[in-house]
Amino acid sequence: MTTQRNGGVGVRFGRRRLFQLGGVSTAAVLLGTGAITTDRSYAAPTFGTDPFSLGVASGDPLPDSVVLWTRLAPDPLAEDGHGGMPSRPVRVHWEVADDENFRHVVRRGSVAATPELAHSVHAEVHGLRPGREYFYRFRAGREHSPVGRTKTAPAFGAPLSSLTFAFASCQAWHDGFYTGYRHMAAEDLDLIVHLGDYIYEYGIPADGGNRGIAVPDYFAEEAVSLKRYRTQYGLYKSDPDLQAAHAVAPWIVTLDDHEVENGWAGDVPEKDTPTPTQPEFLERRASAFRAYYEHLPLRSTALPTGPDMRLYRWFTYGDLAEFSLLDTRQYRDPILDDGDDPARLDPERTLTGDEQERWLLDGMAASRARWNVLAQQVRVAQFDHGSETDPDLPHDGWEGLGRDCWDAYAASRDRIFGGIAERGVSNPVVLTGDWHRNLVADIKADYADPDSATLASELVGTSISSGGDGQDIDNLGRAGLIVNPHVKFYNIQRGYVTCRLDAEQWISDFKVLPQVTTPDAPVSTRATYVMENGRPGAEPA
Repeated sequence: MTTQRNGGVGVRFGRRRLFQLGGVSTAAVLLGTGAITTDRSYAAPTFGTDPFSLGVASGDPLPDSVVLWTRLAPDPLAEDGHGGMPSRPVRVHWEVADDENFRHVVRRGSVAATPELAHSVHAEVHGLRPGREYFYRFRAGREHSPVGRTKTAPAFGAPLSSLTFAFASCQAWHDGFYTGYRHMAAEDLDLIVHLGDYIYEYGIPADGGNRGIAVPDYFAEEAVSLKRYRTQYGLYKSDPDLQAAHAVAPWIVTLDDHEVENGWAGDVPEKDTPTPTQPEFLERRASAFRAYYEHLPLRSTALPTGPDMRLYRWFTYGDLAEFSLLDTRQYRDPILDDGDDPARLDPERTLTGDEQERWLLDGMAASRARWNVLAQQVRVAQFDHGSETDPDLPHDGWEGLGRDCWDAYAASRDRIFGGIAERGVSNPVVLTGDWHRNLVADIKADYADPDSATLASELVGTSISSGGDGQDIDNLGRAGLIVNPHVKFYNIQRGYVTCRLDAEQWISDFKVLPQVTTPDAPVSTRATYVMENGRPGAEPA
């Protein structure tokens, strides 16, 4: 096993692991990436409807390479999970050009979309120039895909004057429309970061919940099998606003819990689950991971090995920013029944696992970037819900500390952020999803002492749609702002966060919508927070 730093992405794997594919042949993977091209795939297919119904995407940007994604699915909601495709490989051609009209094509090739991977394509395109905008498209038979825009990362360590990106998470389809993605797609972004809960495993009512869009009856069943996860992705990715956001910029992604099931931790499922035994849960996790890979622009190094999937990795943007993308689900200890359980202080408890913790600290110590970003799933900064400090504060039934966040793994948090401070890492910033709330907070050396050192800044982004319309603030927020002096901002409307950074300043705009239960809502900036180079902590603009 070796660790490589290839153009800014951290990869740790052995050749044997790459080919232990858990039911997927080696050829299927390599054909889908374009690493091999000799096969008997169908070169001239015909389709009754658009095979590119799920759009296009790009991701995992390196200075010389991106992944181009699509999935052939003329019937994306087909109950068998095959998307209306035959059980044979189909040849898919791709092109990358300097211009949107494809007058100057710089790379072209083809891959075989195989039934083993739901006819998904993960074309790993190399030989591109760093820090450049490109356009791409696919063709299968006589059918052409929409055109996507992508951008390579700058050369490793090269001077970079600015970077603009957005981050988002939590998009329960039945809770509302993805209007936030339409507004995100209208921005001029270098990168989009998705922090988990891309789908929810829950069954969907026949009337489509808050969307009021009828779905087939079999969507009422919770996703457990591979075919059911595939149909859930087919429904989610049919959304035109989500497709628009995928088509304008490369994405880097990690998953949280709902891509498998609510509240899972390591090998332990949630308590009330249709897969209660460990063998049943691991079989389910293998299906969920495979469907996740099939539907996101990931490299072959992320291909699941049964119920295991390597998702933590890093990306660099010249000398300006380095993103360490974490996985806080797969390696964690079980969730506590009570967030105030003294076991949360147990030094043996871990949220990241020992290997990922070492990888993170070693990587951040080696970074020469001005801003060092931990992009991860669950809230890091302590958040006392208020009941313990002042029982008279209204808090809507929330009590003490959280169970499914870093508060329940306090020793793990102290080791990692203490280690970041000891290594003198430049400007650490945490990006967080999961909580369906906007939050700005300082990560402190000692939460019992408000005057203790601020070790990092945390930006928590709200959900795209999960939880419905939301509101500006609730009783939990009112209580939390009083008893948590390190928390600067709290809001529970739906939306996303846009970040603009240069060598001296990081500016975060919290974009919100008045509602998501009806389409076409406008977007506004609810708050803007600024971080200054060399000064930990965020302040309102």
